Amino acid sequence: LKILVLLHWLGVFLFCSGHTEDEHPRYHNPPEVVIPLKVTGTARGKKTPGWLSYSLHFGGQEHIIHLRVKRILLSPHLSVFTYTDQGAVLEDQPFVQNDCYYHGHVEGDPESLVALSTCFGGFQGILQISDIVYEIKPMMFSTTFEHLVYIVDGKEAQFPTVRSGLMKNEISCHIQFQETNESSRYPTSYEGWWVHIRIIEFVIVADSYLYKRYERNESKLMEDLYVLNNIVNSIHLVIGNRILLVNLEIWTEKNPFVVDDPNFSAPRFCQWKWTTIYAELRHDIAHLFMNRELRGLSGSGLTRGSCTGLRNCAIITFWNKTLGRSAIATAHHLGHNVGMPHDRPTCKCAHPKCIMHEHNPPTTKFSNCSYDYFYQYTVQKTKCLLEHFHTKDIFNLKRCGNGVVEGEEQCDCGVLKHCAKDPCCMPDCTLTQGSACAYGLCCKNCQFLPSGELCRKEVNQCDLPEWCNGTSHKCPDDVYVEDGIPCNDRSYCYEKRCNDRDQHCQQIFGKDAKNAIQSCYKRVNTQGTRVGHCGIKGSTYVKCGKLDILCGRLQCENVKELPSLSDHTTVYLSNFSDATCWGTDYHIGMTIPDIGDVKDGTECGQDHMCIKQHCVHIAFLDSNCSPELCNMRGICNNKHHCHCNYLWDPPHCVMKGYGGSVDSGPPPKTERKKKFCFPCLLVLLILLILLCCLCFMLCRKKSKKKEIKQKEVKAKEKPKSAVPSRAPSVASQGEKNVLSAPPSRAPSVVSQGEKTMPSAPPSRAPSVVSQGEKNVLSAPPSRAPSVVSQEGKPKQPQKEKEKLQRPPSRAPSTQSQGSTKMSPA
Repeated sequence: LKILVLLHWLGVFLFCSGHTEDEHPRYHNPPEVVIPLKVTGTARGKKTPGWLSYSLHFGGQEHIIHLRVKRILLSPHLSVFTYTDQGAVLEDQPFVQNDCYYHGHVEGDPESLVALSTCFGGFQGILQISDIVYEIKPMMFSTTFEHLVYIVDGKEAQFPTVRSGLMKNEISCHIQFQETNESSRYPTSYEGWWVHIRIIEFVIVADSYLYKRYERNESKLMEDLYVLNNIVNSIHLVIGNRILLVNLEIWTEKNPFVVDDPNFSAPRFCQWKWTTIYAELRHDIAHLFMNRELRGLSGSGLTRGSCTGLRNCAIITFWNKTLGRSAIATAHHLGHNVGMPHDRPTCKCAHPKCIMHEHNPPTTKFSNCSYDYFYQYTVQKTKCLLEHFHTKDIFNLKRCGNGVVEGEEQCDCGVLKHCAKDPCCMPDCTLTQGSACAYGLCCKNCQFLPSGELCRKEVNQCDLPEWCNGTSHKCPDDVYVEDGIPCNDRSYCYEKRCNDRDQHCQQIFGKDAKNAIQSCYKRVNTQGTRVGHCGIKGSTYVKCGKLDILCGRLQCENVKELPSLSDHTTVYLSNFSDATCWGTDYHIGMTIPDIGDVKDGTECGQDHMCIKQHCVHIAFLDSNCSPELCNMRGICNNKHHCHCNYLWDPPHCVMKGYGGSVDSGPPPKTERKKKFCFPCLLVLLILLILLCCLCFMLCRKKSKKKEIKQKEVKAKEKPKSAVPSRAPSVASQGEKNVLSAPPSRAPSVVSQGEKTMPSAPPSRAPSVVSQGEKNVLSAPPSRAPSVVSQEGKPKQPQKEKEKLQRPPSRAPSTQSQGSTKMSPA
């Protein structure tokens, strides 16, 4: 009975102290017990200074992990804010050991990830091997350095399908970053990311429920948050981000607002942050960690907010999650903040699902889509992550392995994982044997590109090319055509762009749109409203002066489709008697780019362009370079130097040469020509051969048809021919007419006094005439010899000759002496 009473009161005590089963994280797989063993030497390869190696046996095999201390993790001036019971804010800067947080990889698996801490009596963190994430932590009260290794899966105790909340329609702090056409000005390759270090100055706020989950133990809560920050740092390190914790706040009393609604909690947190001390404290992103269920979500974040004070926040729930799962959720929502939406079905990575999948799976890999979105937003659009307010003391300490070439370093490939893939750079920041370079646009296969090799191609008619000099890995500075040089028909180059009003209208309203007539600009831009103005001064829209109307808001016509624009952009239509004008508005308070204003450099009259919404003469640009200075053989660049045409040398295009400028590097000695398309030639040759074969076959077929037709014609003509006469044709003795019958097959019989003359082919039928016949045979040549009388050559009267000119008959005719009638054979 005493035992039962004791157990009863023990249960009551546990209940009252808050140790309920649902509040604590659960692992869904039994752990493995491992004892990490330090590896002092290995035959697998050379030991690199600054790296530690440990052997862990779990999952049925031995794993060798290589670790290196992480430097950029905690600010040296980290501030921790707490609250008194009266609501007053307390600030402290506790000592934080920062040389016990490691990152690394598993030997034999270059795609693995290791993020561990040894600050609090053992290894604590995660390991990703293949597509499995493990969480490791020390075993309590172990005297033999034992650790527990769990498999982190996607299951949750009460909500099996955990999703991520991506805020798209926020209430007051939704300021969507507008897409502009400036992206074409930037390179489209990820190559060279690692030479630019991006640090996210991170703020963590823990709510009162999470504080209570840790039994109001601030030290233990801070320790776990440091470990979590180390894991998030390692996950984002692969895309070049370093997460630097600069401020930590714990709501030790009550929450200042309700944080249980995923649709409103993140915007409320943004508003709260903006109205407190964080409006003055420099930071890039802030996350609120809470121990409340969030309707099945892992958290809720605002997209593309890393450089905007009202959007750079998210909330993460720790409800029923382990530290590893909470870290992965934080990395996921941090991805939203730097421009990554949820993955589409076509997005791929090395695992079945990637970290930005909407179900927030336990993985550390970013998809190809995430890389692309991150590059478009963070690398191309924003610059705040390159400005480091809290890292001056850190960067004053130059060291090998931070990914930045400093001092006497020949190269710096960063972490060992990156160095393993770099054939040019060693982990000790020296070049590999035989290498001349390790990075740069003029470095390929660890060697300098030859002189005259194109390293930066011109992107439009207002840009200029650059070439390698053969002795450096660097491409010359990007130069472009001088501002004010004409381009297209009526435009001018300005800051590497050729701004054309028609093209600008087409970018907003579609391919059929074009620039409106001048009366649209006059009527709209002189209003001084959000739809027509020449700038904003204070809180007032400035009306355009008469000379500046073409430099206010862009006016378009012939609009046949309405564009799908982002929030806070409105399309307006103005109808006048002589014109229909289309444009977009821009209202006070917006910090996003304006897509509907007339861009600087746009033409506003002959020899005039718009500069800061004023129409000025191009002489305003005040250049000391001109085509005359270049002897009309080149063009001026933005550094006011001549870029000479091919066959002329800089600086003034006077001497014979190969073109270029003093800023562009040496061009090739032969004029650039378009590459010959050998595959195209091969296809053309094959088509030509096939065409020849087809023509040959058609000709042959036609010839055969012709032969067959000729045979058919001959066959039809044969029956119509005269039938040879088997009986001789007999004429009377006194007959004087000429026989005109066709040749006969029988021999010709003549009288005794006749003489034969071989003037025609022999006739097949005999022709018989009388002895006294004096007429001459004038029929067509006969196949039988012609027979005449003894008198010799015949004499023909004139009338007889005329008769003989008639067409010959095919049958011999039998006549009397005075007869002229022809009879058929």
